[in-house]
Amino acid sequence: MLEEYGRILIAAALTWILFVSVDIFWRLPQKGGVSGAKAIGDLIARRGGNRNGGWMMGNIVSSPDASAGTLLAACGVFVAGIPGGIAAALLVFIGNRICHDPGFAGTTGALIATAVITLSTQFGFIPSDFIVGTVIAILTIQGLSLTKASHLLGRLWRWRA
Repeated sequence: MLEEYGRILIAAALTWILFVSVDIFWRLPQKGGVSGAKAIGDLIARRGGNRNGGWMMGNIVSSPDASAGTLLAACGVFVAGIPGGIAAALLVFIGNRICHDPGFAGTTGALIATAVITLSTQFGFIPSDFIVGTVIAILTIQGLSLTKASHLLGRLWRWRA
């Protein structure tokens, strides 16, 4: 039982690093790229948060980004292995186009997550560890403290910019 908790915590850390890195690589904190992201970022900034971190958080809410891609890839790999992860990436790509999101953070996140999850099964992980781990990772960004999370994301963005 304790081994399972350890795997989930490691999966949460891996997915957090994965989706934050991919989102920053694709410049999600640079501006509110989709409808709603700018409004969320501005609201977080008015509440004392970081505007760039808020825009990234707004993009997470408003369009399938790398966190959504990671979660859907984990579900896809759980259900159908590598083809399920690739199908999840395709669905994220379609979702981005529906949201008029010109980026590829979600699709990239889903494809990288499919590879990471598949490789991790060689080390005793199971895809459900990554489903739970991704939910925990998203919760740390969106659910605990918007202002503190936006400051952390803004600080990471300054390293990239």
